[in-house]
Amino acid sequence: MKLSVIGCGYLGAVHAASMAELGHDVVGIDVDAGKIELLSSGKAPFFEPGLPEILASAIASGRLRFSTDLSDAQGSAVHFIAVGTPQRKGEQAADLTYVNAAVEGLIPFLTDGDLVVGKSTVPVGTAADLAEKVSAHSNALLAWNPEFLREGFAVQDTIAPDRLVYGVPSGVDGERATEILNEVYTSALSTSTPLVVTDYATAELVKVSANAFLATKISFINAMSEIADATGADVTKLADAIGFDARIGRRFLNAGVGFGGGCLPKDIRAFTARAEELGRGESVAFLKEVDSINLRQRDRVVDLVVNAVGGEIYEKKVAVLGLAFKPDSDDVRDSPALDVAVRLHGLGARVVATDPEAIPNSRRLHPQLQFADEARLAIADADVVVVVTEWNEYRNLVPSDVSSLTHGRTIIDGRNTLDPVAWRAAGWTYRGLGRP
Repeated sequence: MKLSVIGCGYLGAVHAASMAELGHDVVGIDVDAGKIELLSSGKAPFFEPGLPEILASAIASGRLRFSTDLSDAQGSAVHFIAVGTPQRKGEQAADLTYVNAAVEGLIPFLTDGDLVVGKSTVPVGTAADLAEKVSAHSNALLAWNPEFLREGFAVQDTIAPDRLVYGVPSGVDGERATEILNEVYTSALSTSTPLVVTDYATAELVKVSANAFLATKISFINAMSEIADATGADVTKLADAIGFDARIGRRFLNAGVGFGGGCLPKDIRAFTARAEELGRGESVAFLKEVDSINLRQRDRVVDLVVNAVGGEIYEKKVAVLGLAFKPDSDDVRDSPALDVAVRLHGLGARVVATDPEAIPNSRRLHPQLQFADEARLAIADADVVVVVTEWNEYRNLVPSDVSSLTHGRTIIDGRNTLDPVAWRAAGWTYRGLGRP
């Protein structure tokens, strides 16, 4: 099929390249000329495993091209809206400026039978409003098809998703929209990928409620880690024990510095704001505490670092291992790791931070920090080391190998990802979150 993807940021670039990899003829469109030039040359503007390979393959095949001209969307049968929905400045609610601009800009180039498909995460009620705009100016249809990408696995999650959700209008229009989307996703459906066809509102809520549930699970175990610290219990063993319960499960039950990135934090805040607009703020009031617990974890890690040097952090060298909000990503949006580095610098510490992929993005945001290209350089002569992103290379550090690099030999495990026994056996003072 001929497809257009409006917005070539993280979501849009991955979606465009993946759809072309599946055999569709795709044009990706974005207003950022620099981004389009980079993508057109087969280079990704961000780090995502597997993306450079499918970009190069799809461009070489002629199935994928990029443009800054929205009129190039004309002729496509399906138009995916994949622009960002950041928080409004000074507010909790989502900013729909880019979504509205994308749809309004696309409308003049729509023809009868086209399908506009929202991928962006939006407040419930958005799709119904946009459907009216689309139908008022053309005979095109609108559907909502939320994404469930995990950074670091986004290509896999697009080509072989764990489920598909269609939010479609009622009646014949809904049947037609479903048929078109089934054609787009023939490859996934041929492998019996679960499909949920529903209304606009439910499709919108699926995405934000999934993120709210995951955020709640993470904050729950972090709250338990606070209790564990107060009682001498081990939150990791606690998580193992309750994780054997099939109703609970072990995934997302890892206590640590908390969640970040461009989705979970802003999505739970926008969900809360929308619920309040609907007069149902009390239904999701708990999400404010989820957010509060998450942010409090950053304070706890900073406090552990300060306490590790006797309460006086000024001019002490702190090696910060990790800057991205998660491994296999260079994304530092609302990153707990970068936030911890910045806070420690603000307290007067000599912070030397490192990350396999996120240094350039971190340097642009916080040039006041000092960066090292690898962990050993950061650790050298450090008074304390803090792990805040669980990259494999940090998880696999051999304590005895780095012992000679620093006289401090104190490590703060902000992700509870290291083996306390091994580090202590090598002469290190080890501290985690909720671990005795």
